[in-house]
Amino acid sequence: MKVKTITLYSNDLKSQKSFYQDTLGLAASNETEDSFSIEVGWTKMTFKKSSEKFCYHYCFLIPSNKLEEALGWFGSRLDIVPIEDNFTYFFESWNARSFYFYDGNGNLAECIVRYDLKNTSNTQFTSDDLLCINEIGMPSTHIPTLNDSLINEMGSHFWKGDMERFATNGSQEGLFLLVNNLIKKTWFPSSLPTQSSPFQATIETKKGLFDIEFVAGELKISKKQ
Repeated sequence: MKVKTITLYSNDLKSQKSFYQDTLGLAASNETEDSFSIEVGWTKMTFKKSSEKFCYHYCFLIPSNKLEEALGWFGSRLDIVPIEDNFTYFFESWNARSFYFYDGNGNLAECIVRYDLKNTSNTQFTSDDLLCINEIGMPSTHIPTLNDSLINEMGSHFWKGDMERFATNGSQEGLFLLVNNLIKKTWFPSSLPTQSSPFQATIETKKGLFDIEFVAGELKISKKQ
């Protein structure tokens, strides 16, 4: 599964644009008074203006041999979220390691290396090594319903986790984080609430391209023609 486009909402578009353009060096495009986009590998990421503040957790995939180099690159530009006595965390059952930081609106962002993908790079790390949006949080009170909809309508797959607290659907190239926010109330390793914040996305699976809309914990899926 791949996240081809994703649209998130911001009540402070100026700060978010500054973060991506000035801090991370990613050029903004399709700019209007109410939105802007950036290219993150194969994902087009758009932020739209909103009057309400929303909380998101999303993740960038980076080459599997670039964790320490990326940590240094990001650490020279922003504060990395500490995890116990370290700044990275190894997810043993995923064979992946991550570090975390906050974007211009206080959303929890993450960079992850997935060693099973073997997508190494032999060049110095830059923002060009942000390969895609790899994960997006989808908190709700009904993980099984969301998981079934993704499987039945898009042909994606349950990956790891459980149907009670935290599940994942998709593949290592793109995952939905299905969180029961009555049980898991914050995003690791932060105090950011697992809010059911709205987003839209275009998702590629083996069955084709699909537009999805996630609002108030509910999911709508339609196949692109």
